Amino acid sequence: MKENLFTRNDTILGVCEALGEDFGFNPLWLRLAFIAPLFWFPLEMVMLYVGLGLAVLASRMIFPKPQADAGTDVRVLEDAQPREEKVLAKAA
Repeated sequence: MKENLFTRNDTILGVCEALGEDFGFNPLWLRLAFIAPLFWFPLEMVMLYVGLGLAVLASRMIFPKPQADAGTDVRVLEDAQPREEKVLAKAA
């Protein structure tokens, strides 16, 4: 079971990770983009980060990701089992 993005121990609100998942890029680049201006504009960056965190939280609550039911997993595993193939004779 995957932990909630907002309650994991290795993230702060999960903003960069969530935006990386949603837009398909590596969240490390966004983290670096937040760290650089943090030295010159700390209050603005914290406010921006918290604002993005609230926006991500609202979007995840409004549009949750669909959960796969247990029956689907069993069918996928049954289909993934190797099937016996007929051995064809090679032409000489």
